[in-house]
Amino acid sequence: MTEYSARTRRWTRAEYEHLIEIGIFRPGEPVELMDGDLVVSEPQGSAHHTAIGLVEDALRAALPAGWFVRSQGPLALDDDSEPEPDVALIPGARRAYAQQHPARPALVIEVSESSLALDRDYKGSLYARAHLDDYWIVNLIDRVVEVYRQPVPDSSAPYGWRYASREVLAHDASVELLAVPSLRLRVSDLLP
Repeated sequence: MTEYSARTRRWTRAEYEHLIEIGIFRPGEPVELMDGDLVVSEPQGSAHHTAIGLVEDALRAALPAGWFVRSQGPLALDDDSEPEPDVALIPGARRAYAQQHPARPALVIEVSESSLALDRDYKGSLYARAHLDDYWIVNLIDRVVEVYRQPVPDSSAPYGWRYASREVLAHDASVELLAVPSLRLRVSDLLP
């Protein structure tokens, strides 16, 4: 009997977008491209979906002109990655991205329940590799917001980068956006 080793195929962002264009993936199908791998996202529970809406509401209510909130939309991080974070804060106007996905969000937020390890380790490493300075996890399990900042190289991290700073904020705390330092959001406003 002949033994074969398992092989995987890596995908580029251009190939992934072509698969979407020709209908291989249905609209809304929970698939993301992370460093050449197609990753299936977990289904959303009620608390997860509610938290996404609360984050959107809090950001939109507090933001000055010149920013927009993008929910569950792709980001063109690099040639091999097109994740779809739960919420991203994007500079400029929404129409400016009609022809291409944003590449440099000012803030990326993931809402985590069953995906907490993936969001901490893999997505955190991916966002750090893209030099995104402000990454938050709305942790529904512990009812806190985890704030990650200061991307640094780390060969032991899944994608070779991690965040040097991690702050865990409780229900009664508030968090400041790096991109809009005068803006503070209450953690309690982000949790269902």
